[in-house]
Amino acid sequence: MKKFLSLSLIFISLTVIAQDEPKGVNFFEGSFKQALAKAKKENKLVMLDAYTTWCGPCKVLKTKVFPNKELGDYMNQHFVSIGVDMEAGEGIQLGNTYPIDGYPTLIFFDSDGKIKKKILGLPRGGAQELLSVVKAIK
Repeated sequence: MKKFLSLSLIFISLTVIAQDEPKGVNFFEGSFKQALAKAKKENKLVMLDAYTTWCGPCKVLKTKVFPNKELGDYMNQHFVSIGVDMEAGEGIQLGNTYPIDGYPTLIFFDSDGKIKKKILGLPRGGAQELLSVVKAIK
């Protein structure tokens, strides 16, 4: 019984530790302006995921592409990523400043807010295609 309890505790501990490991793209919780400031401080670029709650491809991007570990490792090292619902809060103002032609749209900025690259729609090649694209952004 003691062995069973010990093994159970070890298994539970390992499960909790594994859940804490960062996987995929980490998204900044704050405003776009704060994301730009963080990027400037950390010498990174900014990725804006412009989405809506009703958009099917946006949901695929969030559940199938962004969780990719290889993509996340690269993005987290080189970008401050922020997701913004373009129909709520600051998304409405951002949509007026940076016109969006459809959803999802990924916009990559330097830390001064200058657009470096814009991707409309879901990358057909998934995380690997997106990774190739972001690696080319300078």
